[in-house]
Amino acid sequence: MAEGRPGFSEIGSVLKSDPRLDKLRWSQRLSLTSRILFVNVLPLVLLGGGVLYLDAYRKQLLDERFKLALVEAQITAEALAGATVQRQEALLIQIGKEQRLRLRVYGPDGNLESDSFALAPPSFDLPAPAEVDQRDFALRMDRWFDRIVGAPALPDYVEPETDDASGWPELVRAREESLTQIVLRDAPDGTHVINAAAPVGLDGDTLLLTRNPIDITESVREARSTVLIVVLLALLVSTMLSLFLAQTIVRPLRELVQAAVRVRQGRDRQVEVPRLPDRRDEIGMLARAFSDMTGALRQRIDAVESFAADVAHEIKNPLASLRSATESLAKVEDPALRAQLLDIATHDVQRIDRLVTEISDASRIDAELSRAEFEPVDLEALITNIIASRDERDENEGRTIALDIAGGPMLVSGVPVRLERVIDNLLDNAVSFSPATGTIAVALRRKDGWITLTVCDEGPGIPEEKREKVFQRFHSDRPEGEDFGKHSGLGLAIARTIAEAHDGTLVATSREDGAAGACLVFGLAAKR
Repeated sequence: MAEGRPGFSEIGSVLKSDPRLDKLRWSQRLSLTSRILFVNVLPLVLLGGGVLYLDAYRKQLLDERFKLALVEAQITAEALAGATVQRQEALLIQIGKEQRLRLRVYGPDGNLESDSFALAPPSFDLPAPAEVDQRDFALRMDRWFDRIVGAPALPDYVEPETDDASGWPELVRAREESLTQIVLRDAPDGTHVINAAAPVGLDGDTLLLTRNPIDITESVREARSTVLIVVLLALLVSTMLSLFLAQTIVRPLRELVQAAVRVRQGRDRQVEVPRLPDRRDEIGMLARAFSDMTGALRQRIDAVESFAADVAHEIKNPLASLRSATESLAKVEDPALRAQLLDIATHDVQRIDRLVTEISDASRIDAELSRAEFEPVDLEALITNIIASRDERDENEGRTIALDIAGGPMLVSGVPVRLERVIDNLLDNAVSFSPATGTIAVALRRKDGWITLTVCDEGPGIPEEKREKVFQRFHSDRPEGEDFGKHSGLGLAIARTIAEAHDGTLVATSREDGAAGACLVFGLAAKR
């Protein structure tokens, strides 16, 4: 691992120490599909939990029926008090039929004296326990909900073998306390039975009123069933949509992960990273960005490999010459020949030194520019100073540089030292190809938010098919008569690298005036 580059363990420790991620720590244990399902299903589960609150609805209905039973028992008891036996039986039949009640009157000795079900056809029918199918779905659902909500168990409604007052606890209390008593029981079919016991007059008779409010149970069951069906359907639809959504997100991400693993392992040089061109969402943008990043990485790897091979080839030649010269020195005694060999060795050493310097500079330009802070640069002032400095040091070797500036201001954003390097390399190239007394035309122009610097020489020019090759590293198409090894072949390659790092361009063209020679055009966006 390269120095300064954090490893996976270091990144993990940084993430673990980030307090902003503490709240999301639980979700890191879940897959993306699980999280999508959880988020979409949770509201439906909460909605389904609302079914449990129907028990409060049932209790409210029962409370109302309790109050009704209390009033009915007291009114009926008052109506029965002092009435003749015939009148009592008529009242029992009428009230029982109209209110769907069972009315029983017990004498002072506790024996059953009158029963509305015996006097007339029953107004409701309670099945015997043996007649009820305990596997009935509605009955099992009632019991399941009662366990969920923690409803207290109700006593079963069972007719006593001997129907007298002692068989009904509520009748016993009513006779003892002379107050109306109400008891709730469960019928075998899961419905409720309300018993109300009330004293009748002062002669010791007692009334037992029995109601089977089947409508309460049916209403609650219907509401539960409706809500459950809606929740289950919504849950099914939500689950299917969640899975579909998860697949549209997770599947392409998995494909990208698999491609990334293959790229990292380097087992397949031609791994195709899916670009997902049909997707216009963030996943598609990620896929295309990842594909472009992988392509750029491959190009950089290829460039590094090619650069390393070119470096080895370029250094091997002067090293071979230097080795030959040094090995021959020990065998040559002629002073003139020894001096010639020493000159060759010195030249090769200088050539190697120049190559190493240029190679080092070329290899670190990208990294330096990626970290550099851009600042406003006045190209007019910069190029004027460069030309003046070159004239003072006689770097133009007798060539004349004609500077022509039109338009302005010439402000760009960049790194001054690197932009100076581009201009110097372009001038060095023009000096190399221009005749000894030639003129190098330098034009600085601003147009449509773009600033161009054009450097034209009076050399042989560059054929159109070779205009891109001149920017390749170690390009060796040099002018005739130039001292061998004087240039590394990296100047224009470095210049283009710097230009592109500034979001600019550097291209080779022919002269617009039709004269012999080549022009190198360096373009940068003008600073607003």
